[in-house]
This record gives sequence, structure tokens and C-alpha cells, in this order.
Amino acid sequence: SRGGRRTARTEVMFGPPGHAYVYFTYGMHWCLNFVTREAGMPQAVLVRALEPGPGVGRCGGPGLLTRALGVDAALNGAALLPPDLYVVDDGAPKRHVYVTARVGVGGTGVWEKRLLRYVVDSPALSRHLRPSARRGR
Repeated sequence: SRGGRRTARTEVMFGPPGHAYVYFTYGMHWCLNFVTREAGMPQAVLVRALEPGPGVGRCGGPGLLTRALGVDAALNGAALLPPDLYVVDDGAPKRHVYVTARVGVGGTGVWEKRLLRYVVDSPALSRHLRPSARRGR
């Protein structure tokens, strides 16, 4: 939450981990986050992209992803469990995870250059990794 403030919009982020925090941004896109810390600690991870399966539209950015998956306010607060919303291991070969600076946080002081973006290079990404950004983990 911006500044750690608890509001009606951010309430889900203050709850237990393993829930979806969904919000509308820029008056046009839904964003999907997974709450990751214990109740009372407002932290969540923005799901920026995924490699779509057959019959799923482009998912190379937060707005495209939520549109392709039909994510909207109805899933805000949903537990990350079947049948509503869940993540599965599809058995795909493991790939290298790169760690880069965050996207879209320019001019935010110490957070601007923090390596808090974890990504697997993929054609499904809206922004591909530059060779200089490919610091492995």
C-alpha cells in the first residue's frame, strides 16, 4: 500500500497471505497481486505477465493478463485455491530466473533501483530483458 496506509481499497493486503488483491488502475486496467505476508503486514506481489496456454489471449503485461484471464473486482480477496483462482505447476522445464530493477517506479528514491523484479525471459513479456539486466539468481 502506498505509505502503508490502510484504506477500503487496500484492506485485502492487510489480511492473511494466499489471497488475491485486485484493483483498478489508470481508469482502465485491473491489476492482480498475491498477498504474501502475514496479516497486518501489507505486502503483495504484482503478477505482471505469464505465458498463456492454448486459447488464452496475450498476457504480456498486467492489464493484458487480467483481461485474458477475466480477472476483475469479483476476485478481490479470493483465496488462491481452486476453483476460483490458483497457480499450477505445468511441468514445464525449469528456467533461469533473472533479478532486475522494478518497472514503473522511476523517481522513487531507494526503491527505484532495488532488485525486486523476478522474471524468466519469455516471448510473452511486454518488455524483454536487456542483456545488461540479465543478472542471474
